[in-house]
Formats: sequence, C-alpha cells, structure tokens
Amino acid sequence: MLIPAFTAYNPYIFLGISLLLLISVLASKASEWMGVPALLIFLVIGMLSGSEGPIGIWFDNIPLAQMVGTLALAYILFSGGLDTDWKVVKPVLRPAGLLATVGVLLTAVLVAVFAVVFLGFSWLEGLLLGSVMSSTDAAAVFSILRSRSIRLKGRLQPLLELESGSNDPMAVFLTVTMIQLLQAPTLSWWVAIPRFVWQMAMGSVMGIVFGKLIIHLINKTRLGYEGLYPVMTLALVLFTYGVTDVIGGNGFLAVYLAGMYLGNKSFLHKRSLMRFHNGIAWLMQIAVFLTLGLLVFPSHLVPVFGSGLLLAGFLMFVGRPVAVMLCLCRSGFSFREKLLISWVGLRGAVPIVLAMFPLMADVAHAEQIFNMVFFVVIASVLLQGKLLPQIAERLKLNETYSQRSRPPLEFDHTQPGIKADMVDIAVLPSSDVVGKRLLELQLPYGVLITLIQKENGEFFIPDGGTILQANDHVLVLGEAQSLDEVERRFSTDKPTPSNAGQVNGTTPPAS
Repeated sequence: MLIPAFTAYNPYIFLGISLLLLISVLASKASEWMGVPALLIFLVIGMLSGSEGPIGIWFDNIPLAQMVGTLALAYILFSGGLDTDWKVVKPVLRPAGLLATVGVLLTAVLVAVFAVVFLGFSWLEGLLLGSVMSSTDAAAVFSILRSRSIRLKGRLQPLLELESGSNDPMAVFLTVTMIQLLQAPTLSWWVAIPRFVWQMAMGSVMGIVFGKLIIHLINKTRLGYEGLYPVMTLALVLFTYGVTDVIGGNGFLAVYLAGMYLGNKSFLHKRSLMRFHNGIAWLMQIAVFLTLGLLVFPSHLVPVFGSGLLLAGFLMFVGRPVAVMLCLCRSGFSFREKLLISWVGLRGAVPIVLAMFPLMADVAHAEQIFNMVFFVVIASVLLQGKLLPQIAERLKLNETYSQRSRPPLEFDHTQPGIKADMVDIAVLPSSDVVGKRLLELQLPYGVLITLIQKENGEFFIPDGGTILQANDHVLVLGEAQSLDEVERRFSTDKPTPSNAGQVNGTTPPAS
C-alpha cells in the first residue's frame, strides 16, 4: 500500500521549487540598481519558468493559484499591520480611509466608463474590470524608495502605507459583487449595500477581537519552546481569516487590523515574531508572484497590448488622479502632494489575484480581463515605479537619508519581571547635547547608554568621555519615564530638568 506513495515522489519538484525561490531572492538585488520593485522580478522569473518560457513548466491550475494568492495576501496584510505605527498613521486616518473606500469606488466607476466607451464592454463587465483594477499596491513603492535612499516628506509616507494596507477589502467586495450581478442579472444592486456594511463591520470587529485574543494567548500560554510561538501565530492568522470569512465578514480587513493591534501593543517575543512574519511576508510575495507568472501565457498578452496600454494610461493619468483629487479636496494636502499621491497608485498582486475570481466563476470575457489586468500591472510597475524617484524630486517632496545597519544588541522588554526597554534615539543637530561629553549630560538615574552609531554606520561602546555629535544614534536602556526624558533632551534645544545622576546611572540620586 505504501509503494505508490513512494513511486509518486519526485525529487525534481523540490529541486525546482528551491531553485525558483533561490533565484528570486538573489534576483531581488537587481531591483535595487534597476529601480523597479522586486515583485516585477518575481513575475518575470515566473513567466520565464512557465509553459512558454525556456524552462517550460506547465501550470494552468487556477483554483490552486487563487488559493495561493488568498493565503499569501492574508499573511502579507498581517505583516503590514504589524509594521503600522498607530501614532504615525492616526493623523492621516480620515484621508487614508477615504482613499481606501470612496477612492477605490471612484476608480472602479471611472475605469468602467472607459471600458464601456473605448473597449466595448457592457456596464457590468466594465464595473467588474474597474473593481479588479481599483486596489493599489503602494507598499511596492517603498522598495524603490529604500533602494534610492529616499523618504517622502510630511504625511505622505504614512498616508500611502495606510491606504495600501486597507484598500484591498473594498476591492474584494466590489469584485465579488460584480461577479454575482453578472451571474444573476435580476439581483438588485441594493442587496449589496447591507452585505458591504456587514462585511466591513464584522471584519473590523473580528480584527480587534482576534488581535486581543492573539496577545492573550502569546502572553499567557507558557510554551516550552520559543520556536512554537511563530507556529502559533501562523495558525492564528489563518484562523482569524477563516472565522471572519465563514460568518460573512471581510477576512483581509480582519487580519490587517489584528496585525495592527498587535504591532502597537507589547507581548512576548515581539521583536522575533515581527522579524519572522516579515520573512513570511517576503516568502508569500515570492510565492504568489511566481505562481501568477507561471499561470500567465505571454502570447495571450499580445492581443491586449493596445487596449491594455490605453487602460494603463487612463488609470495613471485620469482614473487615479481624479479619485485622489476628489477624496482629498478638503484634506489639507497641497496640490503637489496630491499629484504625488496620484502617481503612487501602483497596481500589484491584488488586481491579478482578483482577476482570477472571474475565471473561477466562468464569467464572460474573464480571460480577456485577466490578461488586461496582468498587462496593466506590468506597465504600471515599469512606468510609475521607475519614474517615482524623479517625480518626487521634481515636486520637491523627497528627502534623502542614509540607511543604517541594525544595532547588534537587542532587548526583549516583554519578558516577565522586566520594567525597562531599549530605544534608538537620534541626536538632532539642534539638541543642546551636541558637542558635550556623556559625563556632562546628568542623565536620569538608571539610564544606560549601551551603544552609539556614527553617521558612517560604525558602532562603538561609549564611556563618560565620549562626545556626542549631530546625527549620532544612541542606544539607550532604561525605564519608560526616564527614556521619554532622555528622548526629549536629545531632540530639543531647550534643557529639560532631570534627576542628577551620573552617566549610565552609576550613581544613585542623593537621599
């Protein structure tokens, strides 16, 4: 009975998977000097490995590709939520929310008008195409910005991060609704409204509920091995998505909010778990783009070259800008900032994954929609991604920065019995500590400066005679109240009264 299982074993499958993953990881370095997102590299590798590429792997399993895409998006969104700092995105919550909901709807409607007038689609088919294309992948832009050592000024960066992480649920809802209307033309449009409210409400509620549950389980479940915590969180992310989806909520919104809730709370092994899920997110991105690249037939893209190019141009220069201008008309963003936000409407994995929904439902023109979406994503990444640094510079909305190495020390303040934390504090040029020795600072009692990183990236262990320079990064260990005082002192030009202790807390306050 066991012989068939063993004879079915094929080592070439594992060899091929390992080589594709390894090639994708190594090829991601090319995205840094080419100035294009790594996702495009992964897509190209998948296409070259597919049925019409040199390797010739035949893959046309749409249900499997859709399952891989859904699984990948769940983990990518959870990881994105973990990295979202609530204090940073809170000021842009309203404009980002408008872009993620009303902006997505406006984009879908505008694309539908274009598809009906210029591409010969019916209204429902046009709205389906618009719904599939309505979600942006601004997160891909930041790989370009990091490779060029560029940061967007002001509220732009948090706005785009929050929008890219929260606009997928709206696109999923619109796509599913349009498919249902195409399959049942007698279905009323008004039926979709209460379903939308229910999906968003339950997605939000379940995201917060499961966020609290995950933290409770991590902190209260004393597992015998630290390596089991990542396994538990992997299971809980899928459980969050599955339960929310079963009760009719939006699972993507739930996992994103659960991740955001966790990322802004303290829990055991937080740093190691965040690094783990960052790695999982990269693995999922590689897996989904390789799968999508394998699924597409490059020869099928040729017939949609003209219409795909027109659609890509419409999205870049009309659809996205109009939606942004209307949604942000009273947001306080300048016209130049709105122009940049419009240009950052990159299309990525989500539109391609959503384009598989019509294929699964056997909707008319589903293959044409899939090929057009695939073409638009490639054109969007190549043009918008490649020109983003130049446009940000032309609009004077970029600022250069030097990427710093990760400090070689880590401190887990979530362990039981520990009331201290370690933070990385930048010494601003305007600070009154610049040019002073550590011994002269009179830092609060109990504060320990463990490492200093200079502008050239070098780390060294300081002593009392070390002189602080502008733009130094200081790794400081201490209790929360003391750390807040040190941070204020290092980032302001007005001295702040403090407890008179010696540097590094070696002398207690006088009794």
